[in-house]
Amino acid sequence: MKTTDLDYSSRPVDAAGRKSTLSMFMLMLGFTFFSASMWVGQQLAAGLNFSGFVWALILGGLILAAYTGALGYIGAKTGLSLDMLARRSFGIKGSWLPSAMISFTQIGWFGVGLAMFAIPVAKEILGLEVTPDSMPWQGYLLVGIAGILMTASAYFGIKSLTIVSYIAVPAVAILGTVAMILAVKRGDLGLIEQFNQGTKDLGIIAGAGLVVGSFVSGGTATPNFTRFAKSGKVGLVTTIIAFFLGNSLMFLFGAVSSIYAGGNDIFEVMLNLNLFYMAVLVLGLNIWTTNDNALYSAGLGLSNITGYSKKSMVIVSGIIGTIAAVWLYWNFCGWLNVLNCTLPPVGIILIISYFMDGKKFLSASAVNVNWWAVAGVVAGAVVANLLHWGFPAINGMVVAALLYIVGRALNR
Repeated sequence: MKTTDLDYSSRPVDAAGRKSTLSMFMLMLGFTFFSASMWVGQQLAAGLNFSGFVWALILGGLILAAYTGALGYIGAKTGLSLDMLARRSFGIKGSWLPSAMISFTQIGWFGVGLAMFAIPVAKEILGLEVTPDSMPWQGYLLVGIAGILMTASAYFGIKSLTIVSYIAVPAVAILGTVAMILAVKRGDLGLIEQFNQGTKDLGIIAGAGLVVGSFVSGGTATPNFTRFAKSGKVGLVTTIIAFFLGNSLMFLFGAVSSIYAGGNDIFEVMLNLNLFYMAVLVLGLNIWTTNDNALYSAGLGLSNITGYSKKSMVIVSGIIGTIAAVWLYWNFCGWLNVLNCTLPPVGIILIISYFMDGKKFLSASAVNVNWWAVAGVVAGAVVANLLHWGFPAINGMVVAALLYIVGRALNR
């Protein structure tokens, strides 16, 4: 008897596989609960007053919403994952490039996420000394346990990811908000006045660039999840709302943590409020909702390249990310930020390909390699990383889009 692929790794999601609107909203909201976004919130608070902070969130949020919303719509409308969409835009073997890029990047962030949980817990809760050169065995044990749990939820697929989101999203949102309110009440100044303290040397445009860069690479994987939505409209709306709400909460958590407690995230605020167990719970759940989504995307990408099942590739990805977690945390964050600029060109080519091909997008026979799409991604990634002006992600998308459109015209 043939086993049913409930994750639709290599085919469109049919009507039986579609999820409720609430499930999609919780899944996408959990996807945006990304602890590294709190670091960005800290940078925004250091460089902007409250008004500038809000405008940076709005401007950056609009750009992110437009990009991820378009991908969310396409994923829901076609029922196809990022990798299956790439087959139609980049070619069958050409899709290996975006699949490799998303897999490598997401495995990296998975490993960093594990260490982002284990290292603070080892230092603050267990009282251990952790440095780039030394990590006690208890820290590695925490990495291993977290790695197994998060890999398991990605292994069991979209149903497991949805269950984790239903648990984590309300817990993180409620507990994090309560901690912020308590922190503000303990401070000498109100939120707006506290925001205005210090030297504010970051422009709104630069702040919006940080907002966009914080999640534009992860947002490229949006179709992997919205393909389970009931309709294109549901995929579009849930993605836009979730990205605005989820990212804004993460930035606010990080900003308030910084200006009131001097820490990087809500975890340190809760520790300062003597909410130890709540702090561990919020930190763990927050990272879990993003990490299992990242590993799920990595499994789909490697499955497209190797031909092996998504489940087996999730296990491989989880093992690599867990083993390398501590090293990735101390040595690879800068490189991961470079890689973040390589994924938006992939997303914009998928968007252009879908809307320009129209009804032919799904029925057209795929070529082996679409070299114009490949060239667009390479050129876009180079420009995004080397041109220090405006929004790096948008710079890369513009170059990739122009090259891809010119290539289509020449081919015709």
